[in-house]
Amino acid sequence: MRRALARAAKPLVCYNLEGLPAKKGGDALYALLRTAVADGLATQVEALTIPACDARSWKVSAGSLWRIVCTDGPQVADMNCWSAANPSERFYSSKTRQLHATHLTTGDRLWSNMPYLRPLATIVEDTIAYGFDEDGAGVHDVIGSRCDPYTNFLLTKHDANTCCHSNLTRQALRDGMSEMDVHDVLNVFMCTGFTKDTHQYFTKPSPVAPGDYIEFLAETDLLVSASTCPQGDVSMACGAGGEPETYPLAVEVWMPQAEILEEAGWTPSEISGYTGRHGL
Repeated sequence: MRRALARAAKPLVCYNLEGLPAKKGGDALYALLRTAVADGLATQVEALTIPACDARSWKVSAGSLWRIVCTDGPQVADMNCWSAANPSERFYSSKTRQLHATHLTTGDRLWSNMPYLRPLATIVEDTIAYGFDEDGAGVHDVIGSRCDPYTNFLLTKHDANTCCHSNLTRQALRDGMSEMDVHDVLNVFMCTGFTKDTHQYFTKPSPVAPGDYIEFLAETDLLVSASTCPQGDVSMACGAGGEPETYPLAVEVWMPQAEILEEAGWTPSEISGYTGRHGL
């Protein structure tokens, strides 16, 4: 009887998102920030390049924007982010997926892990705006983890040291952290989904082209790191051999004019107010 009930029932979205805290400053602020750089309302404070098959990190102060830009050719990136003041607080892909969707786009927020559980960043622009195609694929997923040398060894019995996990680990060590601080990622520019017949994770060649970018508002002070995936545009299966074409990616950090945030009443996000002590 329970099985029949489950099969007959319509899907129920698990979380009542009307209860989520509203974006500080309101939707009008985020619409303004979406074009702040193009409108001359922001000043660039940093620019860097992530070399092919490597990782780099950068700091972003609360209220600043950062964008990852495709410059040379189709290339995906695996992104981590931490609270700059406390690296124990980090991006929580699972909760982000539950609150938003399997793939993120403009308006979605990147949530941190428990016990902090607050927005670390909000996507203010996604030039690809892919949506979902007939295979159910989307872009910028939070369903797949990063490629890693351990899984690669299981599949190939060979060592690989430029997997995204390794790239992020090397950068974490340079930033005074450890491999254990590397966490599940936002797969920037990656086109993925689940097959309809076997429900397995699949990839397609990324639709990203030079000039495309994804841009975020830092909702608190952050340390961000990203790896240029050795799979390039991920048009080859991991562990299947071959030599994918890989490219660098650019990172830009911008500071909006202070009055834009002040007049909208924007303030940095705050950690969870839960004080229940789990019933203890």
